[in-house]
Amino acid sequence: MQIRELKIPDSYEIIPKQFGDDRGVFLEWYRFDRLEEAIGHPLSLAQANTSVSKRGVVRGIHFADIPPSQAKYVTATRGAVLDFVVDIRVGSPTFGEWDSVLLDEQDRRAIYIAEGLGHCFVALTDDATVSYLVTAPFNAPREHGVNPLDREIGLDFTLDDGDLLLSPKDTDAPTLAEAAESGLLPTWEAARAFYDSLNSKGN
Repeated sequence: MQIRELKIPDSYEIIPKQFGDDRGVFLEWYRFDRLEEAIGHPLSLAQANTSVSKRGVVRGIHFADIPPSQAKYVTATRGAVLDFVVDIRVGSPTFGEWDSVLLDEQDRRAIYIAEGLGHCFVALTDDATVSYLVTAPFNAPREHGVNPLDREIGLDFTLDDGDLLLSPKDTDAPTLAEAAESGLLPTWEAARAFYDSLNSKGN
């Protein structure tokens, strides 16, 4: 597989090598050792999640308090989604910026999103099925959101606004500026300190 760092530090696109024949296709969609080489420490996986979404569904922008927050390794096993990583770490050189990866059942790419980063996706097809490997169990009091329609962030969903379907939880979430002003967001300094602690354990 190929692993490429995205323009948001600590996020990566994973492109698996697929082996096809008349029976179908085989691929490795997650390799802990290859990912460890890229991020500096092994993932300690704690939970696996799956979501199924109709076309136009937007989920996010979600994040969790750091530490421990929740790193995510995400892929689509059916249909297609445009997956976004948003830098919400106050003080980061790319604060407020985003990058995206198309996850679908053709290229079967994955995206790795480190702790403290925001995550969001839009379903481009019906029955878009997304699977996540995460490093910490869901903990509701420590889970937060930023409004995915925040114009300051400017996510490009590639669909008309009228085609988007969001939960009240996500549309009621604060903007990035509001979340920063309230002290809700993680900081670049805290994130880097946490990554360093993980890397030292890995070594």
